[in-house]
This record gives sequence, C-alpha cells and structure tokens, in this order.
Amino acid sequence: MSAGEQGRERLVVIGGDAAGMAAASQARRLRGPDELEIVAFERGHFTSYSACGIPYWVGGQVEERDALIARTPEEHRARGIDLRMRTEVVEIDVPGRRVRARDVDGGAASWTAYDRLVIATGARPVRPDLPGIDAAGVHGVQTLDDGQALLDTLRSAGGRRAVVIGAGYIGVEMAEALINRGHEVTVVNRGAEPMSTLDPDMGRLVREAMTGLGVTMVDDAEVTAILTGDDGRARAVATRDAEYPADVVVLGIGVRPETTLARAAGLPLGEHGGLLTDLSMRVRGHAGIWAGGDCVEVLDLVSGRERHIALGTHANKHGQIIGSNVGGGYATFPGVVGTAVSKVCDLEIARTGLREKDARRAGLQYVTVTVESTGRAGYYPGAAPMTVKMLAERLTGRLLGVQIVGREGAAKRVDVAAVALTAGMTVERMTALDLGYAPPFSPVWDPVLVAARKAVTAVRRAG
Repeated sequence: MSAGEQGRERLVVIGGDAAGMAAASQARRLRGPDELEIVAFERGHFTSYSACGIPYWVGGQVEERDALIARTPEEHRARGIDLRMRTEVVEIDVPGRRVRARDVDGGAASWTAYDRLVIATGARPVRPDLPGIDAAGVHGVQTLDDGQALLDTLRSAGGRRAVVIGAGYIGVEMAEALINRGHEVTVVNRGAEPMSTLDPDMGRLVREAMTGLGVTMVDDAEVTAILTGDDGRARAVATRDAEYPADVVVLGIGVRPETTLARAAGLPLGEHGGLLTDLSMRVRGHAGIWAGGDCVEVLDLVSGRERHIALGTHANKHGQIIGSNVGGGYATFPGVVGTAVSKVCDLEIARTGLREKDARRAGLQYVTVTVESTGRAGYYPGAAPMTVKMLAERLTGRLLGVQIVGREGAAKRVDVAAVALTAGMTVERMTALDLGYAPPFSPVWDPVLVAARKAVTAVRRAG
C-alpha cells in the first residue's frame, strides 16, 4: 500500500539544500500533487542557498545573507512541497520504509512513511578531537547558519585576531574573507604548502600570494589544542611548538560526508564515508532510495576510482537527475573529472583531473610539464603571469590533469582542460583545439595549449 494519502506515492526528502530541493522540485515538475506527495525535512533555518558564497558574504563582497538564497521555504511550499523546517531526521527504518523526525526546537518526534526516499544530508566540517574544539568562538563554515554564527562572533569579539586551521579551499577563502574584514589572520596548516588539492610546487605559489596579502602562514604545524580563557571562549590555537592568539578560530580543514543516518541504517558507504550509488543516483542495492550531493561518492572518470567531492555544481546535477528518475523520467550521472576553482584576492587557483600523487595511487605512469605564460598578449596592458602544470600519461599521451595559478583569466581556463579530460583527449590532440584568440584575452598560443605542446614533447621523450 502506498505511504501517501488516497493512493498517492509519497517522496520523502532528507535535506533542504541544493541536492534535496532540486530533486523535490524536479520531481514536482514531472508529477503533480495528485500523483506524488512530497515531504521534505530540513533541520536548519534556510533552504536552497549557495554555501559556496558564504566566504564572500562573511568577507563583505556579498552584502546581504538573503542574496545567497535561491528559493525560500515559502516558495517551495507554494509549489506543492510539504517542507518542514527545523525538523531533523534522526533515524531511517529501511525495512519499514519510514523515517523518524524530531522537532529541533520542541523535541517532539514522529514517524513518516515513504514510498521513495532521497538522502541529501550534505557534509559536515571536520572537527578534530582536540581540547577546546567546541569552545565558544570556534566555527566551522558549511551552512548558512554557520556563516551567521561566525558573523555574530566577528561583530561581538573584542579583538581582531583570527586563526584559520587548515589551508584547503575553505581555509584559503576564509583567510581572504577575514583579511577583507580587517582582521590579523594566521593560517595554521598541517601540510608543507597550502591547497593540498594542488601539487606542492603549485601550492607554493598560493603561499607566496597569501604571505603577500599579510597572512601569517604557519606550515608543517600540528594543532594540539584550542586554548580558552576564564570565560570559556577561545583565546589561542596551540601547536607543538607555539601558541597563536585568537579572538576567533575558523576551521578550514575540510568536510566529510554526513552519513551518520545512512551508516546506522546499514546503507552502503565507500572508502571516504560517502554513500554509494549507481548511475541513476539510486543507492546501491536499494530500489526505492536515492542519494545525492555532498553525502555521496562519485566516480572519477580519469582514475576510475570513487571520490568524495563536495561542490554545489555536483549537488544540483544530482538533484536534477534524482528528481527526473523519481518523477518517471530517465537521467544518469556518469562521473566527474575533479574540477575546482578558487581565489585569494586577485590570485586565481584552478585544478582538474589528477595530481601527481593521485596518478601514482591509480598506478599510472606519467610525465609533467610546467609553463609560465600570461593571460593576455604580452604587449597588451594588464597582461599578468600565469603558471600552468600539466600531467599526461606516459607513452599514450592521454591528458591526466591540469593545475593553473595566476591572475585575471587564469581560473576559467581550466574548463578547457576539463572538457579535454572528459573526452579522453591526448595532449597532442589538444594542441589543435580551436580556442578563441584576441590580444585582450589570450596570447596567440593560449597558456593551456603551450603546456599541451610541451607535454607532447615530454611524452615523446618518455617513449
């Protein structure tokens, strides 16, 4: 018997952000309220917002929080979705096809049956098990609620000393945001260079830029504790060798899939703790359950391995695919090549495909080349330096990865490489790509193509 009223099917969605509400909205477009009842649970205060925009809101480039919200709860409800805010799902009963949800503020809990279930629980900031990690003034930044809490602390804190723990995408972006707010920023990084998503030689360029902005970089440092004052608030970050005073501490260590519910329900998880799905985003081995967004692992089309990549682009695509399949259509998500971009003030940072250690882990033999170029013709005003690193498979010449660090025009050049990776192109084939050229936008030979030409030579020498 159907879980919905009067024979309707009921779709239950756990999570009210990108993947969850994209799935609900797409399913509603394909199936009306008379056919499909949709109930969605969200434990926070906001839905359908851009988590990627939080650093720019904190930093002041985006003035209003609401600018990050694509669709409010009221707008979703107006489209026939029973969206229940401040309601957290605390248990999934897979055999019974039901979920138990608890009112976050009131505490009351009840069961809701489902015919189809979408799990879109997102990711959670990594919070190492350290003394003082839960003290007031220590913030992870993953949700809009997190961003609001951090802003409240910044506005109320007496001093302007900030320590960011971690130097990945989140750490680097939050360091810039805090600099923009006039804080003295120290970044404590476990690695030898920031941005572990890059190879160390490219990460070094990021460190040099951050130091130039006035950020104090502390590399090869293991945080041992968050020290607190008599009021219980964070006052410093301690490593094995030093203490760094802090009026606010931001965790930029990264995120992990939020799959606590899925694990307790016995659903299949991968090496990185994310849910495993098939190409239709259906949870493997469970016909009526789908999952998408930051809580899943996806196929890396270059290495052939499963990866966890927390990006809004993927989450929205997952939601569209799930909603199409739940709504009676058909769609698949073939995988990713690992494209990501970021910036530190005017320095643009981009990568796609494999790093050197990824290629080694996958058992691939490869060559690397690095070229220095400019984003415009050298004689055109504003031409700025750009460094491009390229990995190609030894002997075959198949493109494996590209990393770019530079100024204006650097980041989006990685899209050319992302398309080439998806198409399985060789570096030799890339050299013939018909890319746009005019002096204000590119040299005669685009920097990506210069790297491809150099990689062709390296592959031939290796062969």
